[in-house]
Amino acid sequence: MLGNSSSPNCTLSSPPLLGEICKLFVMVLLIVAIILGNVVSLLVFLQARQFRTSQGYLKVSLALADLAVGLIVVPYSVYREASSLASGMGQGSSNCSIPSLPCFITGPIFAGCTFVSITTIFLLSVERSVAVLKPLHKRAVITKRRTVWLILLSWSMSFLLAVVPMISSPDITLQYNPCSKMCTYAFPAGRLPGSPWNIMLLFPVFDFSLLGGTFVINFITFAAIRQYCKARGRLGSEAQHGSRLSFSDITAAKTIGIVTFAFSASFGPIAVFVVGSVLGYQWCKFSFYAFWILTSNSCWNVAIYSAWDPKFRQGVRELFSRPVLNSASQRPSRSTEADSSAPACVAVFKEMFRPENA
Repeated sequence: MLGNSSSPNCTLSSPPLLGEICKLFVMVLLIVAIILGNVVSLLVFLQARQFRTSQGYLKVSLALADLAVGLIVVPYSVYREASSLASGMGQGSSNCSIPSLPCFITGPIFAGCTFVSITTIFLLSVERSVAVLKPLHKRAVITKRRTVWLILLSWSMSFLLAVVPMISSPDITLQYNPCSKMCTYAFPAGRLPGSPWNIMLLFPVFDFSLLGGTFVINFITFAAIRQYCKARGRLGSEAQHGSRLSFSDITAAKTIGIVTFAFSASFGPIAVFVVGSVLGYQWCKFSFYAFWILTSNSCWNVAIYSAWDPKFRQGVRELFSRPVLNSASQRPSRSTEADSSAPACVAVFKEMFRPENA
């Protein structure tokens, strides 16, 4: 999101060609993994009725943010690096401080999608906490309509926050940084960062505030789950009749906890880099690893769901076994196929704003 490319001396030593090719190969692999993983997630969440819940809608929002990174942000970096290698310039290109129009698109998208991921994980933790602490009031407190409005609010606020640095100071621009191989916020060449550069601290403050609140909520949730498991162990089947907390609620809470930990681990290096850039440090090699560790998080969620969520695994099996079932019964299923598969997305949008009955 941020890179200090305002130094007048922007000439960089040319790196080994083999290292640049390996980095480009990793970027291409990330595109494939991010797109395939999140497309599968979206298909499972949208087609399976069991995921048409508040939690399912939040996971769809998270998958859309990750998919945008794989479809828009990473391909542009691959294009720039492939063009650089083809022309024989590599990292030693002298145009590192020239802003480009695509950067004004990919830069805010990457920053905005990062903020969307953080806010969505926070909302997922709140939703699971309510489901665990107040299982009898879950349907009344967390409705689909409220969830959809919160998702729209989180996307609006996240992308507004992503453009705040450029709005607050005309000196801050977006440039392609050959160190991080991303479009980052920077000062023009020949101008040293001043007090307007401190606006970039808004990013880590916002992120760590939400992540801190998410960890607190998860801690309270897991403490309640631990207490419930102890009570169920002492009372046996009687504890299950006194509470509607199901095994799927516990599994979902554990899954969200792992998603939170994975995102925090991938976000830590970029937060350190942002703070260091504001203080005037230039970490070229570290910036590449910081940005791309965070980018790789866009393909982790589908692996976490597959490993920890039995319902998601069942949805994936049903998704890939459906063509086999349809081919085995083509004639009788032709009419039902047009009624069930075609309006799947339409049915999801109808359910989002349908009044819920407790």
